[in-house]
Amino acid sequence: MRSHRTSYNMPTTLWTGTHGDRKPLTRPGKKTSQFSFQNEEIGRLLNEDFVSVKVDREERPDVDKVYMTFVQATSSGGGWPMSVWLTPSLQPFVGGTYFPPEDGLTRVGFRTVLLRIREQWKQNKNALLENSQRVTTALLARSEISTGDRQLPPSAATMNSRCFQQLDEGYDEEYGGFAEAPKFPTPVILNFLFSYWLSHRLTQDGSRAQQMALHTLKMMANGGIRDHVGQGFHRYSTDRQWHVPHFEKMLYDQGQLAVAYSQAFQISGDEFYSDVAKGILQYVARNLSHRSGGFYSAEDADSSPERGMQPREGAFYVWTVKEVQQLLPEPVLGATEPLTSGQLLMKHYGLTEAGNISLSQDPKGELQGQNVLTVRYSLELTAARFGLEVEAVRTLLNTGLEKLFQARKHRPKPHLDSKMLAAWNGLMVSGYAVTGAVLGMERLVNYATNGAKFLKRHMFDVASSRLMRTCYAGSGGTVEHSNPPCWGFLEDYAFVVRGLLDLYEASLESAWLEWALRLQDTQDRLFWDSRGGGYFCSEAELGAGLPLRLKDDQDGAEPSANSVSAHNLLRLHGFTGHKDWIDKCVCLLTAFSERMRRVPVALPEMARALSAHQQTLKQIVICGDPQAKDTKALVQCVHSIYIPNKVLILADGDPSSFLSRQLPFLTTLRRLEDRATAYVCENQACSMPITEPSELRKLLHQ
Repeated sequence: MRSHRTSYNMPTTLWTGTHGDRKPLTRPGKKTSQFSFQNEEIGRLLNEDFVSVKVDREERPDVDKVYMTFVQATSSGGGWPMSVWLTPSLQPFVGGTYFPPEDGLTRVGFRTVLLRIREQWKQNKNALLENSQRVTTALLARSEISTGDRQLPPSAATMNSRCFQQLDEGYDEEYGGFAEAPKFPTPVILNFLFSYWLSHRLTQDGSRAQQMALHTLKMMANGGIRDHVGQGFHRYSTDRQWHVPHFEKMLYDQGQLAVAYSQAFQISGDEFYSDVAKGILQYVARNLSHRSGGFYSAEDADSSPERGMQPREGAFYVWTVKEVQQLLPEPVLGATEPLTSGQLLMKHYGLTEAGNISLSQDPKGELQGQNVLTVRYSLELTAARFGLEVEAVRTLLNTGLEKLFQARKHRPKPHLDSKMLAAWNGLMVSGYAVTGAVLGMERLVNYATNGAKFLKRHMFDVASSRLMRTCYAGSGGTVEHSNPPCWGFLEDYAFVVRGLLDLYEASLESAWLEWALRLQDTQDRLFWDSRGGGYFCSEAELGAGLPLRLKDDQDGAEPSANSVSAHNLLRLHGFTGHKDWIDKCVCLLTAFSERMRRVPVALPEMARALSAHQQTLKQIVICGDPQAKDTKALVQCVHSIYIPNKVLILADGDPSSFLSRQLPFLTTLRRLEDRATAYVCENQACSMPITEPSELRKLLHQ
């Protein structure tokens, strides 16, 4: 982008989007298409009068956030693909989301926009430049986040109560979730509700928070937003019922949802939730994993129904009644009426001859006669309907889904975005580490370990201690990088540090904790705002050509990197005792005080961090041999309980170990009668020694 600033005295047209929502730019001579970027005349106008720049918003989230801030402030909303017109100094003056090629009844066309901008640039360039400068100055003032004259963050009890009330008011009692449509998975909200429940267990609001979170997770898992055949979750539901999704699958959803379902299992003891978590991770291992341990970004929504046909939304995932009948013709023995395996599956998952997708959910008419699998009845109801045993129905449905899965392998697959992002890999390391620890499945923890090894080997520069933002799958299983490399942003550091802390607690290998501390030091050096508090999203040098340097203040589809950093700083203090981590956390929470006070529901993850800070973290110390059965029993006891505000520490008795050097008091804790022994410490005071998991469980439940 910077090269355009001095080379051209013409406006820049910038697009941001991803593999799934950007269409290729046109070249003259290309056939006219319904898409603006494939229209021949639009291509000619762009080539003649504008400098065109196309940006992958996943590779450069800083560029996307700066100009999306402008679009949201100057238009009715935001979305992708986003088009913004910039001055030669990269200051925005016009912007919007997708424009159709030609004018419509309610939307101005892309061609008209280009012609108007060209005319205004020729006749009123100075006025455009002056207005652009005014808008940029106003945005800078509006987007500033700092401590100001505040000394301390607000009351956690007040912020949590207000956030809960706002969520309660918007809750969908019937289907779960917190909006009408479209509905997105919102792990940050579910995490908040679980934490709120824990601190309000004896109140009506606490029970309500738990019910909202568990019900939402169950409705999502039963809906079409979950891929019942191949597992994993689609991007969002187009309807209130979680039925018809936008079929794209994103890595960051899988990582966060695996944690949410694992926590739901900890809280409820219902294996329904643990099965969903395992299914998510099975999907990622099969479809989104590089052989060296890294994780790919996404799978597209569109694919060809048959080879050689035009791609269609959801073609890989939907089914006709005829297909299912042909795949599952076997009669079901013992039913009270004639029944095939296919008919049983179609009844349970709501398939119909005409298709179960309404015209309003299929504006292009691509899915008529097709069905999205969505659970319509409980196993008990389906079994009762046909006079069958519940376990027999479970087995028949699982066998049927497996046959559908094998048949689906022969369909053209959706495009795989084999770009690997450090931030999303960090979220996925957390997904595998937390689920593996909760379920006691070492195999899942190994996936997390391999993911962390991949990050250190392929996305970390040892000399500068910096993370790289991206790498790519090359031919023959190799890993490729851009040249020069795309360096990491705040979210890359925050999410990777969280992943490493989760991995330490799952594996108890202190090398991951040491690397987390090193990355946190680099994060502080590159992104910390020493004047206003909190972290900027990008390095000062990296964003030198942009008109704004922003701090992310929204916990959305992904948590804000500042919210995650607040948690990381608290945990790092628990692991090291270093006071500067707490000081930074308090400063960060204070900087975001105004945003939390105004709209607490916009920052549920930060509200959780605020609560964790004001309640103090538990240090749960296990003294023992990490390979011994009694040590593992105590560790598994800790992992089986939902305790969000804790750090788990293994003290192996070695005074020269990394953790003993960080926390000298560890050397004073002894094993009782040479057995693995647990201590629960708060505010530098530790419990009596505990050797029985049942006793530890009692103490941790208090």
